[in-house]
Amino acid sequence: MSNYQDLFHPSQHGRYLLTHSIGLMPRSAEQALGDNYLDHWRSGAEDIWPHWLDGVNQFNQALADLLQSQASQFCPQTNVSSGLSKMLLALPKKPGKNVIVATESDFPSAGFVLKQAERLGFTLRLIPTTADLQALDTWEQALSSDVHTAFITQVHYNTNMLTPVEQIAELCRARDITSIVDTAQATGVVPIDLSNSNCDILVGSCIKWLCGGPGAGFVWINAELIEQLKPYDVGWFSHQNPFEFDIHNFEYAGDAARFWGGTPSVLPYIAASNSIKLITDIGINTVLEHNRTLTQRLLDGVPEQCIVSPHDLNKKGGTTVLKFDNQDKLEDIMKANKLLFDSRQYGMRLSPHIYTDTSDIDCLLDCIKQHLK
Repeated sequence: MSNYQDLFHPSQHGRYLLTHSIGLMPRSAEQALGDNYLDHWRSGAEDIWPHWLDGVNQFNQALADLLQSQASQFCPQTNVSSGLSKMLLALPKKPGKNVIVATESDFPSAGFVLKQAERLGFTLRLIPTTADLQALDTWEQALSSDVHTAFITQVHYNTNMLTPVEQIAELCRARDITSIVDTAQATGVVPIDLSNSNCDILVGSCIKWLCGGPGAGFVWINAELIEQLKPYDVGWFSHQNPFEFDIHNFEYAGDAARFWGGTPSVLPYIAASNSIKLITDIGINTVLEHNRTLTQRLLDGVPEQCIVSPHDLNKKGGTTVLKFDNQDKLEDIMKANKLLFDSRQYGMRLSPHIYTDTSDIDCLLDCIKQHLK
């Protein structure tokens, strides 16, 4: 495991369990940015843009290699919210269907975007937090005949519950409901295979388990759906021929690039491309196996009633959420021992990645034992 740890800059502030927020920076990031971004800019050559655009193309290809798809089905976005906004504006009308179904457990930023869709004539309907989101019966009841689109979070930020995305998407497809999947807390730790997916659209981010830094989000569109989506938020890179330069003619790109827009940001995608390739080389299954080994070690040392996340590792993502009585005191103990974590309404969030080792978990368990004395 030390070999994998050596691939990342360690935290200078303690034992890092915050991957659900920001993944640690790969040691190769500076070299990648220098070679693929800064050196070209520094040179002042006339062909800087072709090099930079190739860097973005590599981002799409890196995602395709990781998620078993085609690069043409990916389009860079600033973040999940931005990509989701563009998708909602582009959705085709469906007579008699104007409801968007989501859940109260979705990340609030996505909820804010979905609420704005009511200005387009949609109605937002939220499945309550009391519902079992892992049960298909819950979704079968929610996906009624008036539903146009279902927003499905693959791994929930608050409990880290893993939802059966492909089964829900299959149900959506049978009922002519567009499925949009949020993979932000899943990509990089949960294996995702899009080669024969039932999902229509994915929105995701590279800042967490992919260790790609901020600003590198993405959308993926099922090839069967691309031609039906007509985005409003366009620019010259949304054009089938960006370098045509005819103000009287616009033709949507034939692939997911139609969602790209104007002059693109480059640096975040070059940084993220390097990170995605690194995680792919390590292997998602390797990351997941290591995560589960450490997670089980943690769960075995914690009272069952303090575990908020699903106890079954097959039903959760990479983060474990714990909640204790007098938790403020436990958090003080953890901070004194330089454990880096965060807390939300449901409890403390703790995320072991490939750069986490057993000593980090044992330090955490010692803090918990001290608190429970």
